[in-house]
Amino acid sequence: MSSLCDPISSAGGTSLWRHQDFRRYLTGQAASVAGSSISAMALPVLAVLELDVSPAQVAWITFMGQLPPALLALHAGALADRRSKRKQMITGDLVSAVVLASVPAAAALDRLSLAQLMVVAAVQGAAGVLHDAAAISLLPSLVDRSLIQRSNSRIGALFAVAATAGSNLGATLTALLGPARALLGDVGSYLVSAWCTTRIQTRGTNVTRAGSHRLHTEIGEGLRYVRRDHRLRTLTLVNATTSAALALLNTLWALYLLKSLSMSPTAFGVVLGLGALGAAAGALAAPALARRYGAGPMMLVALALPPLTQIPLLLASPARTWQIGIGAALFLQLACAAAAGTTQRSIRQVVTADDMQARMQAVSTWLTSGARPVAALVAGGLGTRIGVRPTLAVGTCLLLVPLVVLYRSPLRGLRQMPGAQPVPSPPGDPLVQPPVPSPSPSPGAAPAGDGQRNPAAGGGGTA
Repeated sequence: MSSLCDPISSAGGTSLWRHQDFRRYLTGQAASVAGSSISAMALPVLAVLELDVSPAQVAWITFMGQLPPALLALHAGALADRRSKRKQMITGDLVSAVVLASVPAAAALDRLSLAQLMVVAAVQGAAGVLHDAAAISLLPSLVDRSLIQRSNSRIGALFAVAATAGSNLGATLTALLGPARALLGDVGSYLVSAWCTTRIQTRGTNVTRAGSHRLHTEIGEGLRYVRRDHRLRTLTLVNATTSAALALLNTLWALYLLKSLSMSPTAFGVVLGLGALGAAAGALAAPALARRYGAGPMMLVALALPPLTQIPLLLASPARTWQIGIGAALFLQLACAAAAGTTQRSIRQVVTADDMQARMQAVSTWLTSGARPVAALVAGGLGTRIGVRPTLAVGTCLLLVPLVVLYRSPLRGLRQMPGAQPVPSPPGDPLVQPPVPSPSPSPGAAPAGDGQRNPAAGGGGTA
């Protein structure tokens, strides 16, 4: 049973794919990513082409989906650190499956409305943040910390492949069955994810510290922990500003392609698939790029390129040549996002203590999620007032902000992935670094520094 219950520990000789719990985790989460890509393909088509929503209404649907994570992320993180992460993940999956299944049911009865899509978005957002807070923080209990960057690289690549498959499957299902019934593919993915999670046997998912402190006290501990560590603070701020810019762009992106550029649903799915392939390439390349050029310089370049990738989108007209250009630009954009995202998440997970993993991640989710609904409403207002294309130009300019944040940080010169030991704050920083104890070595654990790690599919800039 040791192979099922102990973290993967051999940095060099043990394949991550041979660990059963890691495979179960990957299978469930990859199924969920594929399903979400089906919804990402089908829902905009359903809202824009069948319900004929306006830019402002698109923004309200997005707002309703992104508001619950902003309100609940800190609580979800604290719950995940004190209770069973597996049970929290399963609950989130099952709630999402039930509420999403109501959309094709209502469409079949000709009762689907904009109000229902808003309610579904809100409930899915709440269930999703419960699931994600536990899922992201579960990884460090499955693998040794020396393998975190390599694990996240594999996760990011597999998630991108799953997203590609989901996008293309979503386009096919939408064309064959219609956008409402295509959502049943995502419903099934939630059920697969829940089943795989029930099969995980790692000891790290056991209940810990239930009831030892009040929830708001533990939330405060998480906020202070991130604030006092200059690395966590900087990377969390980079995430939040990136998220705000991407939220503004993504709110109107599908509307712009489907209506302004007259892109067909099939071509839209192909473009999403190209973006997912870029994310896979970026995730796989991230460890090697970080070793060769340094994690800090690599992240700087990865943040500098996305504003340039928006140029084809802003100049495009309804023509196949421009569709190809937009697809190529999205490939590069998501390659950069995956390379930077998996690296920064690896850094945050490596330097964070075991009992703070979920709360650390929850702080990032809270800030990034808090930025998204505001950006969605701004996008809707600007899109209605000045037009969709000028609003996308505003979002492109906002992509420069995270680049500036990282450039002004000591992390810009980071050459090696940090170990699990605290480092002093930079000169002039009045805050004291919180202690980050090394994890207790498991039987056969590799020495610190033997491996690497990297993740993230959070869609375009996730937390």
